[in-house]
Amino acid sequence: MSAVRHRNPVGSHVPVAGGLATVGLGYAARIGAETVQVFAANPRGWATPPGSPAQDEEFRARCAELDLPAYVHAPYLINFGSHTEATVDRSVESLRHSLRRARAIGALGVVVHTGSATGGRSRETALAQVRERLRPLLDELTHDDDPWLLLEPTAGQGSSLCSLVADLGPYMDALDRHPRLGVCLDTCHAFAAGHDMAAPGGMAAMLDELTATAGPGRLRLVHANGSKDVCGARKDRHANIDAGHLGAEPFRELLRHPATEGVPLVIETPGGPEGHAADVKLLKELRG
Repeated sequence: MSAVRHRNPVGSHVPVAGGLATVGLGYAARIGAETVQVFAANPRGWATPPGSPAQDEEFRARCAELDLPAYVHAPYLINFGSHTEATVDRSVESLRHSLRRARAIGALGVVVHTGSATGGRSRETALAQVRERLRPLLDELTHDDDPWLLLEPTAGQGSSLCSLVADLGPYMDALDRHPRLGVCLDTCHAFAAGHDMAAPGGMAAMLDELTATAGPGRLRLVHANGSKDVCGARKDRHANIDAGHLGAEPFRELLRHPATEGVPLVIETPGGPEGHAADVKLLKELRG
């Protein structure tokens, strides 16, 4: 890991079971990460564990010392568009937990999937519920060191509320384009949803549209993932950077676009530490 801040720090989602600082930052060092993303809870459950104050403080201090931007990914079960009241109640509790844990460890943002309209309800009805239940959580971000909430559009499966870049407009409008509201772009999701970033100029066109839709400065994090499936397949299956149907070259375009100035890249690719180290190294080479 380097204390030199690059235009686009490149890193990875890292495992933290056994110690947020000891395991997570040890893994980051092993793969050459300049930025990290972690789970603050079981990503496939509703538990809201308190964390370890000693590990929290060590993680925060070491990230500051290494100039290592950190992010939290909220659990996958969260869905503010659900027709099931218990799911929405648990979503509120789970996301509030992730936001508070992020502040405790000094994370800059919390990534949350934008969810879907379940139960056959309209997009408008679901977005009204997003406003009612998610908007108050944004109003709780009153501390200077509170994280941004980063909306991650999905690959377009089912009744997704937000998969294409254009969908970000109504979603952000429902949340009054709150000043702590940002975007996490997942390249696999965008490709799967139908943005052909593998075509010449396709990545730049998508990023131009994202800036026009979300607004300048709203893109705060990129999940840099290849896609095992073709453009428009609406399947969330990540591939390594130089594999799959997206390929490596579009990332060179991404790393030179004005919208990504200062935006970290985090990989969520297959392969364990060796595969992650290779993807981080390749993205650094593409960064130049």
